[in-house]
This record gives sequence, C-alpha cells and structure tokens, in this order.
Amino acid sequence: MKPRIALLFCLLLALAGCASTYVTPPQGVSLAEFTDGELLGYYDKKPASPFPVNLAVLRVQDSDYYAYNNEHRRHARYAFITARDIETDAALQKVSELPLVAGIAPIGRLLLPPNADSVDDLRKPAAQLRADMLLVYTVDTVFTVDGKALGPLSLITLGLLPNRKAHVTATVAGILVDVRSGYIYGSTEATSVENKSASIWSTELVIDTARKLAEERAFVEFTNEFGRLWTGVLNTYAATQPVREPATAPMDAPARSWYRVRLGGD
Repeated sequence: MKPRIALLFCLLLALAGCASTYVTPPQGVSLAEFTDGELLGYYDKKPASPFPVNLAVLRVQDSDYYAYNNEHRRHARYAFITARDIETDAALQKVSELPLVAGIAPIGRLLLPPNADSVDDLRKPAAQLRADMLLVYTVDTVFTVDGKALGPLSLITLGLLPNRKAHVTATVAGILVDVRSGYIYGSTEATSVENKSASIWSTELVIDTARKLAEERAFVEFTNEFGRLWTGVLNTYAATQPVREPATAPMDAPARSWYRVRLGGD
C-alpha cells in the first residue's frame, strides 16, 4: 500500500511541475483621466491645426503593462509602447492615405519626457516631430472562460481547461488632440473577439497569440472607425483653418519604421 501512496505522491508532484500559468495583461488606461485638467480649461481650448495635417501617434497603457516582443518606456502611472506590436502595415497605410493627412509618424522613446503623466506632456515630443495633431490610443484586453471575465493580472493555469469555452475581447480606444492648443477633436474605439476552446490554451505562447490576434483585429477596426472620425473632423474644421502648402522634399523614414513620413513645412 505504501509504495502505491508514494507513487501517487510523486505523480502529483510531477503534474504540479508541468502546470504553468499565464498572467493576463493589465487593463487599458482611462483616456479621460489621462487628459486631466481643470474643467473650465477644456472650454478655453480652440482648434489651431492647419491642413493638411502632420499626425503623430502613440500607444499608452497601464504602468504594469507587459507583452511578449514589446518595447515600452515605463513611467510612474503609464507605459508608452514605442515598438510595433499589433499595428499592421495595411492598417497604418490606411490612416496615412486619409484625405488631408500629409504624413504620420510614431513618437519614439528618445523623445518621451521622463515624467510624462498626461496628454499635455506628449504634445512637446509631437511638436518636435513637427506634428499638428496627436492620436493617442490604448488597448484593453479581457479574457473570458465559461462566461466569467478574468480581471487584469489574473492567473490562467495552462493545459488544465478541457472542454471549456474561452474568448479574448480586445478594445482599442483613442483620442485626437491638437498639438498646438490641446483641443480634443474627438474620440473613437473598436472591439474584436477571438473565440477559442480553452483546452488548447496549453502554453503561454498559444494564449498570447490569441491575445495578439484579437488586438490586431481590434486595431484594424479602430483605424476604420478613425477614418469616420476623420471625415467628421474635416467636415467641421478643414474649411475654417489655414491650408498649408505641401512639403517639397518628403523625408523617408528608416526601413524599420511604420511607413513613409512626410513631415515638414508650415
């Protein structure tokens, strides 16, 4: 009897050693909180951007954010993602080809101020890129198993979820800000759901691949929604703002950058 008990005990230890976990990512940030300031100050800000527009973009997450194959600069309250993760070439090209968008560029980590704590802190590096508007966006991802949403930084046990339904829901939300004045032109968001059987969540890589797929699809939809927002911006503001002469010598971005950058000219 004792040898059987000892064998069972060893088997349980072996299974425990094989069962690993995946930690769900932190939630996205509140863009309302990120644009903090006095209430009356919002009414004092006016649109000041000329057209065509040079657009700077940056992704912001909670300070605890992490993801595979990702570079970010961590601050006290926020993490600024400076490397491409979910942003596909096709989605970014779609934004660059919108009417009256002269050029777009990401804000690199070397331009980020050390204590950036709000959108206003990001307007300076955007201005250093000679951008007129700044698109700030965040990604909020939720893992759901058998109808129960797992909170941020939850543990998922790998390989021990047979015949259970699971899905990953990703939402990308963003705001469009005037670099010169801080005026907010509008906000938009989009959501995507990736459905999978939880029984195949056997490794961290498998789960994170599901996360990334949901976030990539959400970002594609986000760029579609941004196109609709941009149409509204043009209809409301383009006719009343100065029209800039196009730059005569476009500058190509490095090969590893997102896309061609055409910033320059006032």
